[in-house]
Amino acid sequence: MFRNVAIAISGGVDSAVCAYLLKERGYKVIGLFMKNWDELDEAGKCSGEHDLVDAEYTCKKLNIELKRINYVKDYWNSVFASFLEDYQNGLTPNPDILCNKYIKFDVFYKYAIENLKLDAIATGHYAKTTFGSYLENYSYDGDVRLLIPTDEFKDQTFFLSGIKQSSLRRTMFPLGNFYKTEVKKLARKIGLNNLANKRESTGICFVGHRNFKNFIREYIPSEVGSFIDIDTGIIVGRHEGIHQWTIGQRCRLHSYLKPYFVAKKDVITNNIYVASGHDHQSLFSNEIVVTEINWICEDPLKLSPILNCLFRFQHTKPLVKCKVVGNLGDTNIKIYLKEPLRAITPGQYAVFYNYSKECLGSARIIKSFNTK
Repeated sequence: MFRNVAIAISGGVDSAVCAYLLKERGYKVIGLFMKNWDELDEAGKCSGEHDLVDAEYTCKKLNIELKRINYVKDYWNSVFASFLEDYQNGLTPNPDILCNKYIKFDVFYKYAIENLKLDAIATGHYAKTTFGSYLENYSYDGDVRLLIPTDEFKDQTFFLSGIKQSSLRRTMFPLGNFYKTEVKKLARKIGLNNLANKRESTGICFVGHRNFKNFIREYIPSEVGSFIDIDTGIIVGRHEGIHQWTIGQRCRLHSYLKPYFVAKKDVITNNIYVASGHDHQSLFSNEIVVTEINWICEDPLKLSPILNCLFRFQHTKPLVKCKVVGNLGDTNIKIYLKEPLRAITPGQYAVFYNYSKECLGSARIIKSFNTK
């Protein structure tokens, strides 16, 4: 049904193997390389240029066309501007979720489908859908559901939880049934050894190899404030801006028997309240208020005001049981966790799953409490 596919080529091994698998299956494949950031790292080198070279090498090796598209302005307006605003307001955002929501599965998707008139897009994310890796089970009736992949360690549904149903319906995830080790093995088999051995990029893409505090100082001016012991109210140190710190982070203050960790940030006073000890009660939450919710399929709270499901707020953390309660009289939704979790941070995302390994969607965290 879908024969013409745009593959998001990043210069990494995952997208390269995706392109190969699509070609082997008989699809006509066009590679699209996105430029989302326009900045040099500390050494004066642009990692994006290195990725472009690898993308060109991949497409030449696989004999597919490569197009370059520039989304620097879109990325700045939709992702980076929100990132800076959140940090200025004491929040800790997740730019990867925003990038997928506004760039890869919005402007990139529309360019491929509407401008190039292609049938579908494909990415190297480790995820599955109920339509199958190649949309072979595509149906015009009913929603497509986002599922945890075979390689649960590499599961990237967390980062896909903000995308729309309309984009997901025409997206292929060829690596959904693969383990990462199998992907690298296949890359070597088809002659892409350099990509199989390439170090994976981690962390925030536009920060690169730089120290985060040094990076953020370039955009948000430092403003000295106090570290205050949350139990005693005593000032125990000084900091250069709440935007440089996140909930649960160790402060490394000297001359104290126990290490201090960030428990709360006060934007108005510019003070950071810190807790003594890694497992201090103030660092844990069992109730959360969220907003801006995105349900990938139908809204489950329309059928019942209470949803029992699974929750995580970091993609590396295990899923925990929770109860989601809607109809609070506004757009906010409340989450009750079965057990308290450490360092739940406003600005990050609550991502929901059912017991069948389906990602239901996500919502932005605005408050967290510990009532135990």
